[in-house]
Amino acid sequence: MRPDFTPRYYQIEQALRGRIAKLRPHDLLPSESELCAEFNVSRMTARAAVQKLVTEGLVYRVSGRGTFVAEPPTHRRAENLVSFSEHTRRQGYEPTSRLLHATLRPAMEEEANRLLLRGPVDVVEISRVRLADNVPTALERAVFPPELSGLLKTDFVAGSMHEALADLGKLPTRGHSSIRAGVADAYEADLLAVAPGTALLIEVRLILDQHDQPCELTESRYVGDRYILDVAFEVDASGARKPESPDAGR
Repeated sequence: MRPDFTPRYYQIEQALRGRIAKLRPHDLLPSESELCAEFNVSRMTARAAVQKLVTEGLVYRVSGRGTFVAEPPTHRRAENLVSFSEHTRRQGYEPTSRLLHATLRPAMEEEANRLLLRGPVDVVEISRVRLADNVPTALERAVFPPELSGLLKTDFVAGSMHEALADLGKLPTRGHSSIRAGVADAYEADLLAVAPGTALLIEVRLILDQHDQPCELTESRYVGDRYILDVAFEVDASGARKPESPDAGR
């Protein structure tokens, strides 16, 4: 039997996600002490699971009252690592995929560099059309290190890639992405059921696992009016002119 690599906080987090999907906004969730008793974990572990959900905006805390289900978000927050499947379900749509190809092939130089692979090596490539309620929303091409060749046995029509990675002992934990604008060529337009030249949002992201090792490099091409990223930011005021003192010039 394969050992279970899944951390306890992740198991609690996933269990709570399942409950949240069946609850209504502002319904009360179990307290940290109740989670400790139910899952036989420390308060720190229970708190880590709940905090992840707070960060993603799935739940909110009220001091002295507890943790509650949040209103479902309409857009994806760019600073949160959320799979397409999870994001689509939050919006009330059913996520599915149409597999274009899944193969083991030689890595390109940039892929090897970003995934920290040494020497001539193969990578797993999986390309899909992602759909929300059967409406094509994105083209996705993902590459993975060769030790994740078990992904080739995954059901890519209804399955979540991140869940498949967790089953293989790789927990997507953090990452970074670059986003740019583009337009659909004839091939992409046909797959996405749009006209050639339609605006696309192109995101390239590198995802790290629980050991801070690269586990996924993905390029996603979203139809511009079918997928929206919300971005929170801070203003860099380092180059701004400071307000003059009221006494200046006296």
